[in-house]
Amino acid sequence: MASDSGLQNDTLQRVAGAARVRFAKVEGRTRVADLYQKGSAKIRLPKVYDTTATAVLINTAGGLTGGDRLSYDVAIDDNAHAIVTTQTAERAYRSNTGSAKVTGSLNVGAGATLEWLPQETILFDRSGLGRELNAELATDARLMLLETIVVGRTAMGETVTSVSFKDRWRIRRENKLVFADDIRYAGNPADFLSGPATARAGHVVSTFVDCAIDAEERLPHARSCLDKISAASTQAEASAWKGLLTARFVSNDSRDLRNALISFLTGYRSADLPRVWYC
Repeated sequence: MASDSGLQNDTLQRVAGAARVRFAKVEGRTRVADLYQKGSAKIRLPKVYDTTATAVLINTAGGLTGGDRLSYDVAIDDNAHAIVTTQTAERAYRSNTGSAKVTGSLNVGAGATLEWLPQETILFDRSGLGRELNAELATDARLMLLETIVVGRTAMGETVTSVSFKDRWRIRRENKLVFADDIRYAGNPADFLSGPATARAGHVVSTFVDCAIDAEERLPHARSCLDKISAASTQAEASAWKGLLTARFVSNDSRDLRNALISFLTGYRSADLPRVWYC
């Protein structure tokens, strides 16, 4: 039977949201120059004083499923410095049809720094999620990127037998491609995460990238920070080449990996993470 709106009962409401924020340096301080939000994509700007300007992304729908759409656009004007993070972990729930889609566009101006440091994304059983992140950097801009994927919550006794996840990163400097990374999960995680070249049976994977013109000089410092990680269940390594530094983390315990990330990011950046990371 049709509802009063003329839609069939099996028509499901889907998430649709878009948000953008731009930071500019004004009178020696980084300030918000533009802010837009629509639908379930929200941006909050906590008050910070002696720390870096911060934007917090929020999906008010509480999670994602097939057919949902979110997009984020972040711009950092010349010589500005800002952090973009998320209020909490994003969650990809069971999808009856198709995949959720999340896109991000980052633009970092001359002499500017953007720290893209979202909290983890949790993939639940039979979830479907596709993400794409595109970044454009000026010649001397710096971009730090972090993404963490948790396949199921083992502490809650959850078993994940099938997921569909695609993640695509493209970073360009002065329109020249400098970094490309694609991840694809399809099927049973016990199969594709068990190999020595994937996760050695771990279910939590994190990637950190520092795209900076002096990235190679930062490698000894990055490895020193990794050496201080005390979580026995977490393995991590770093490498650097041609203006890029990357660190990969693998664990079978999401809490241990989170603690390892906090330790590494705090030491590597010589600064605390945004307060939402500790809530």
